[in-house]
Amino acid sequence: MGLRSVVIHAWSWLNYKPVYSDHLGMPNRRAFPEAQAMWVPAEDEKRLAAYKLLAAYDQNQAAELAEVGGDLHARDRREFGDPSMFVDTLLAHVLGREQHITVPDAEDDTADGEPTPEAAAAARVQELLEKWAEAEQLPMRMQQAERKAVSLGDGVYRLAWDPGKKRPTLRVSDPGFYFPVISEDDDGGEYPTRVHFAWELPEDPQRGLKARLRRITYEMDWIRPATAPGVDESGRAVRAPLPAPEPVDSPDGIELPPPPLTPGDTLNPDTGAISRQYAWNDEPSYVTCYLTDATWELGDIKGPVDVDSLPLSVATFATRSDGEVLDHLDLLLDFIPVVHVPNTVPPAEEHWGQSSLAKVLQVFDELAGSDTDSARASATTGSPMLAVSGVTDPRQEYQAGPGVVFTLGADGQMTAVDTSKNLAELRSHVHDLKDRAANVARLPAVALGTLDPSKVPSGYALQLSLGPLDSLVGGMRLARDHKYALLLKFVQRLYIAGQHPDWAGVAVQPARITWGPYTPTDKASVLEQVTAGVDKVFSRETAVRMLAEAGFPIDDVTEEIKRIESRQFEQARALADATGDTTVVGDFLGLDLNPDRTPPTPQLPPTPGQQDPSDPNGNAPTSENNPPGQSGGNTG
Repeated sequence: MGLRSVVIHAWSWLNYKPVYSDHLGMPNRRAFPEAQAMWVPAEDEKRLAAYKLLAAYDQNQAAELAEVGGDLHARDRREFGDPSMFVDTLLAHVLGREQHITVPDAEDDTADGEPTPEAAAAARVQELLEKWAEAEQLPMRMQQAERKAVSLGDGVYRLAWDPGKKRPTLRVSDPGFYFPVISEDDDGGEYPTRVHFAWELPEDPQRGLKARLRRITYEMDWIRPATAPGVDESGRAVRAPLPAPEPVDSPDGIELPPPPLTPGDTLNPDTGAISRQYAWNDEPSYVTCYLTDATWELGDIKGPVDVDSLPLSVATFATRSDGEVLDHLDLLLDFIPVVHVPNTVPPAEEHWGQSSLAKVLQVFDELAGSDTDSARASATTGSPMLAVSGVTDPRQEYQAGPGVVFTLGADGQMTAVDTSKNLAELRSHVHDLKDRAANVARLPAVALGTLDPSKVPSGYALQLSLGPLDSLVGGMRLARDHKYALLLKFVQRLYIAGQHPDWAGVAVQPARITWGPYTPTDKASVLEQVTAGVDKVFSRETAVRMLAEAGFPIDDVTEEIKRIESRQFEQARALADATGDTTVVGDFLGLDLNPDRTPPTPQLPPTPGQQDPSDPNGNAPTSENNPPGQSGGNTG
């Protein structure tokens, strides 16, 4: 009977829109031609269409996209930026006021004030990561990626070692270009071993370039023999195997040439596998990451292929600035330098997050319709409709306006249609829809900035109203914590692999991003808690960190603690009374209270007749070579 089956998937919440899901359950081809390109896998078509539709809502172009899909009256709808406002509000709350890189044990000290080797190493890594974050503008990159994640559901970072800058570079990619290879036997929540970034390049007649497809691939695979830049029979730049070294004797007496190896690799003669000892691992590894940057002319792609099965025989490979051809280039890494950030915690065995607009799109559609009706009603309220009867000349045309006089007959009447009540009702309906959208999105009025502070009965009531927002932000940050810890781990490994002199001998530390507060903070209350609890129920490091998170101007927790301790004279006096050791007190205050106890040797003048030690000729001192008053005798 041709009945349509109901399929629930990660983007089925968009099935209510005809432009997204037609009678066959597929996105509209006119509205989403990019999602149905011949190289896009079938399982990614709905995802790419969802990204474009969500971006249209964020840019106030949902009506324009609906018109392309066949809704001829869609352009009449008003879009006043409510989806974008929701995205900006959620972005500000999930990031907090500021973000900090923290390494465990970086602020820990021993009892005598000297940091342990572990604390010193952690503090060193934290300082180096903070310098990298400043150089790479990490807060701005996070804003870029997190806005993609909040509005579209997914954000993607790419890392690469830049030999010129001598540091890892961080770039944000659109999730619509991101194609991880996840087979039916893989767990979507695990880290993929093959990742593509692909997009089409339009035709450029001025440069004589046809329409092309570019694909950048990261792939984990077994370590292979060393290669070098070369060319094939057609003159195309490729990677070619290095010449084999001199043959060696095998156990059975047959001479076999060993494969060329990258410096540092080891060949296992029993299995033929190649291993490599990475600086951040304790055991040798047999895998590495390969990078391929290839471009195809769309006309050269034949047959049923997708982004993962494009023929490399007709591809053109890019060449890096140092001359390396990006055709399965060994990056000398045992990880893929790509971090996917989902907006929400993905369901079990799933890879993708969900947009924060997913549950409220239908409310936004209703809101756009109500805004359109309100705009029409306000037009009739400002310029009311008039009914005139008993005119002297039926052929006369009347135009209403200030100072206009209407000439009517003896029984003439004029009636104005009052639509102000309808306008008031529509405005009330708009407010109800906004409240409904805020409730569904778990954004209370205080978070949206629409609550009058004078109407809040107490701070406790305000805290209760923020309960839904707390759970929302907590879940969103939970989905991000591991991803940013992974990103900072990759940064450290890239520095070590790049042999940066500042990272010589540095071990990888478990760094993480600490999010700032997102709700109004009662600084006086936090200060009272810190004053009452420091050195009693929590340490001084925790107390200073609480003050920093509450918004007090503290740039460096460690330096702030040192300044505080250098002025703790009462505690220093108690420490002196308890220990009697001025060295311990000096270390506590950061002062040198025990100068060198050996007095300097006095320099006495020589007596008469004694050899002057400063005279190389051994002459006795005279009045000529002694200043007045220092001749050794009584000058009085």
